[in-house]
Amino acid sequence: MSEASAEVTITHHVQGQGGSYVAVLRDATYEAYLEWEPGGTQDGKEVRVAAHTVVPRAISGRGVARQLVERMVADAARLGFLIRPDCSYVAAKFAENPAWESLRA
Repeated sequence: MSEASAEVTITHHVQGQGGSYVAVLRDATYEAYLEWEPGGTQDGKEVRVAAHTVVPRAISGRGVARQLVERMVADAARLGFLIRPDCSYVAAKFAENPAWESLRA
């Protein structure tokens, strides 16, 4: 099944020592999110644990989860943190994208 991309706005919200990436689709009432938790440091870099990715059934199949992961990866590259993909979806995306290996904790 191929995912069709939806028009999505993704924002990052820090909550305590962790945070979440929240995706809002244009003209939709549902939100999807990717939660992360602090994971210490590795090789002098902050580690963020990608813990959960949740996309409500009403907006699934539109590439929203993929866009959430891509945003977190882009932030990791830009800000210099590593990602530990504990979430099975995030781990699968890392497996599909070997170019991201340098960002994996």
